[in-house]
Amino acid sequence: MAELDQEFLEFVIKTLVDNPKDVKIDRTIDERGVLLTLKLNPSDMGQIIGRQGQTARAIRTLLRVVGAKNDARVNLKIEEPAGSRRPASSQKDEEVDTSAVDDLKL
Repeated sequence: MAELDQEFLEFVIKTLVDNPKDVKIDRTIDERGVLLTLKLNPSDMGQIIGRQGQTARAIRTLLRVVGAKNDARVNLKIEEPAGSRRPASSQKDEEVDTSAVDDLKL
């Protein structure tokens, strides 16, 4: 009964990804509650994160509900695969924003 949150997360994640055999979930408990650490195939990261993190946010919300039903605080950590990089487009956007601010200073 105590690992209901881990079973729930495993079911949801394996349903969403293309490589369910690569899904691994570690469960640790400390003074702040339960921490579920998710490891998955690098090609499945986009499906779990979703657009602007919406899918990951929804999964975290559902885990909080499952935890609340069992009087526990449940947190999710998604491990970034080795060698992965953040998209370069976000860095370009930051540069454009700072130059726009510099243009406004007279």
